[in-house]
Amino acid sequence: MKTTYPIPQLTSYGHQLEMDEDKVGLLRDSSDAAEDFFELRRRLEEDGYLYMRGYLDRDKVLAARSTITAQLAADDILDPAYPEFEARCKKGEGLCFMPDAARDSASVQELLYSGKLTDFYRQLYGEEIKHYDFTWLRAMRPGKGTNPHCDLPYMGRGTHQHLTCWLPYGDISYELGGLMILEGSHKRMDLLERYVYRDVDSYCENKPEQKKRAENGGWTFTGTLSHNPPAVRNSFGGRWLTTEFEAGDFLTFGMFLVHASVDNMTENTLRISSDSRYQRASEPIDERWVGVSPPGHSKAGKRGRIC
Repeated sequence: MKTTYPIPQLTSYGHQLEMDEDKVGLLRDSSDAAEDFFELRRRLEEDGYLYMRGYLDRDKVLAARSTITAQLAADDILDPAYPEFEARCKKGEGLCFMPDAARDSASVQELLYSGKLTDFYRQLYGEEIKHYDFTWLRAMRPGKGTNPHCDLPYMGRGTHQHLTCWLPYGDISYELGGLMILEGSHKRMDLLERYVYRDVDSYCENKPEQKKRAENGGWTFTGTLSHNPPAVRNSFGGRWLTTEFEAGDFLTFGMFLVHASVDNMTENTLRISSDSRYQRASEPIDERWVGVSPPGHSKAGKRGRIC
């Protein structure tokens, strides 16, 4: 699949993006510097992300995809009129999260947590690394994608220098709707500071309604920055950057970069991708995302405070 130009009209969280050249653009491909980790670190600091086109073995990514689509078929999510590998869903079907499928797939685990990808992060950090045991695997149905947010509110109890790896399990056209990042947003702490350091699993013990919600595993703060991607861009400046992704690509970025997704505008195709996280082994790790059964955002992960 080759990227088409110009970029067609994109929609994110139900809002049409303003498609002027100063408001939407293409991700910078850093595969030209794949072996130059000094340059990659420079670009990561400058851009807030690295887009590594074709860095991973396409066949290994597609092998991992086949285990995911097999699980989707077993869960009766897929339309049997189409080949399983195409991930065509029944009307109204789709899963936001499939962490168990990621945990149980040896090929997904091997792809994300060994070999070339972990070697990449080890060289990027320049030292030994750790990764979260929890994998955010998604099979997103047609419709609205993910709204604008930063990752730190969901995973900020350890280091703040960890990185997200967003990886597509197959080719993702503009219509299918991949990830998009807001250019330069990681440098806008004047706009982010009051938002980004909040913890979605923190609550006020002295406020009964918040305490009750936390006891039921709920949030008092969802971590959402906005439900309106065009308005966020108008506030922050920069451009929404995306591309058409292919199996073998990945996009990595830090905890302070604003990102969202392009809506899935297909009739019945699931967009399959995963988020995994990596950090220096020498730095503290968020306990919500490690272990055989990480507590995550459950009741066990809540933290009360006096407000």
